[in-house]
Amino acid sequence: MKISAKNQYLWIGALFIAFAAVPVFIHNNYYITILNQMVINMIVVFGLNFITGLTGQMNLGTAGIYAIGAYTSALLSRNLGISPWLTMMAAIFAGFLLGRGLGYPSLKMKGVYLSLTTLAFSEIVRIFATNLIDITGGTQGLNNIPRFGIGPFMLDSNVKYFYFILLIAVIMCVLSIRIVHSKWGREFRAVKDNPDAIESLGLDIKKIKIRAFTLAAMYGAFGGALYAHFNGYITSLSFTTDLSINYVIILMVGGIGNILGNMIGSIVVTLLPELLRFLGDYYQITYCTLVLISALFLPNGLVSLYGKITGLMKSKSTSEGGES
Repeated sequence: MKISAKNQYLWIGALFIAFAAVPVFIHNNYYITILNQMVINMIVVFGLNFITGLTGQMNLGTAGIYAIGAYTSALLSRNLGISPWLTMMAAIFAGFLLGRGLGYPSLKMKGVYLSLTTLAFSEIVRIFATNLIDITGGTQGLNNIPRFGIGPFMLDSNVKYFYFILLIAVIMCVLSIRIVHSKWGREFRAVKDNPDAIESLGLDIKKIKIRAFTLAAMYGAFGGALYAHFNGYITSLSFTTDLSINYVIILMVGGIGNILGNMIGSIVVTLLPELLRFLGDYYQITYCTLVLISALFLPNGLVSLYGKITGLMKSKSTSEGGES
């Protein structure tokens, strides 16, 4: 049994309210930092969901897109003194251009070939970021990246920044829901389910795929800009292949193609490494094992648990009613 749209919206609203309440009860700066990263991950995955979740095109270039968004906004604000609000727009525009460029390989490639192409793009970006030391700082990175401010009010604490990006996440979530349930969303799902039918209806499958890549890249670059201004420091060592894979894992663990699942996956996958740190050298194998178990027993993600539990409860109540 699938969770209904109404119940999904209720759960999404409840999660955002719970997020907003966390800093009221938790004052540890380290935990607030994790909370900020969790919300940024959520924004990026909302975008990745369009291309990998809805259209079924595997994109392993998220780290490269994320990096370009981060460097674009950081360099323009840090070196040229441009307002972060404007550099953030520049990062989103860079994502738009990247999406248009990355979308074209998807027209002739799919499956493992598309995965390798997007992965190669991500690695090229990382290598450039590592070697262009005079511009990017290389592995030493860029520091003193300014934070956002509204007049005299600066987002100079992690709690202030958290509420800022939480508001952005709510807006991006609403936008994602509107797109998923719009004509675009129906076209994305049709590309995944039956591309031949799309062409028979006279729709341009090329434009649809490029549109999905463009949305994913704009969300990813936006997330990278938010990360750069939150962290105040970026380095090429952060934008590895593992980061791209991690975003795909978030999609898979939460529920591919499901916005509530994107939120659940972001929470679980961001928190899990912190919860498993006590295992030391065994952390990585434990983490991978848990992800594998999730993929085997919950192929539709953690979001499908709701349907399974309510289905069991209904069948139990029906059987009890029959017995009486």
